Amino acid sequence: MRLVILLALAALAGCATEAPINAVGTDAQHGRLLYETHCGGCHYEKVHDRKTSRIDTLAGLKAEIARWSAQTSRRFTPADVDDIADYLNRSHYRLGK
Repeated sequence: MRLVILLALAALAGCATEAPINAVGTDAQHGRLLYETHCGGCHYEKVHDRKTSRIDTLAGLKAEIARWSAQTSRRFTPADVDDIADYLNRSHYRLGK
């Protein structure tokens, strides 16, 4: 019984640290999952090249994600768009908040 409780606590602790939420309430890990599942089939690293990108603000990044969401098999919620933008901003764009 003690082992079961310890394993349950360890699992809960792992869940709490797997997908950290930042100060504005977005979840970059969730954004990464959405991006890789619904966007990654067509997008590749060159799409996010900073030298040729027209995206220069976080609002612009979110607008592009929302605009292209119609091309996916899933309609993104506003929270999904925020999460994907958070992931892409952290991994590629590094725009201000």
